[in-house]
Amino acid sequence: MFDFGGEGSQWYILIPLIAIIAVSFFMRRRKQEKNPQDIAMSLLLDLNANQRVLENFSFQERPKKLKMGSWERNNAKLDFLGGELGNDVSNFFKMAEDFNLQVESAKRFKSTIHLSGISVDKLKEPLTKSRDGLSEWLKTNTQQAGPAAGRSGCLGGGLGG
Repeated sequence: MFDFGGEGSQWYILIPLIAIIAVSFFMRRRKQEKNPQDIAMSLLLDLNANQRVLENFSFQERPKKLKMGSWERNNAKLDFLGGELGNDVSNFFKMAEDFNLQVESAKRFKSTIHLSGISVDKLKEPLTKSRDGLSEWLKTNTQQAGPAAGRSGCLGGGLGG
């Protein structure tokens, strides 16, 4: 019925190649944060994205949920932040979980009435405190550790070794 060019020899190459690409695509995982600087940077990126969500929040449009990925991966590893900053970050993300539940509920029921209980303003101060604290922590700890801290190349961080 179909002529694939004789015996189909190109298919012996293409099918395994497509299979390898498909497997690598599905097996690819997000890079795990390996050191405190990576964790703090990942949290800060989520906080920055969350600030944009809160700034653009509207009761009229379809609301977006806050990003929680970094928190979900790293919330048990935040001892390095210390008491006050760790508490600030933890408090914000707990509030963000509640926010996301309310947004999910509004989406599920296709009703903006569920959004009326959301106070975006009460999230802004903890968000700002967390962002500022993580930014300061990163400045301090990246300077102490040096720019290449925690990162080594394929040659062990130096040429030949």
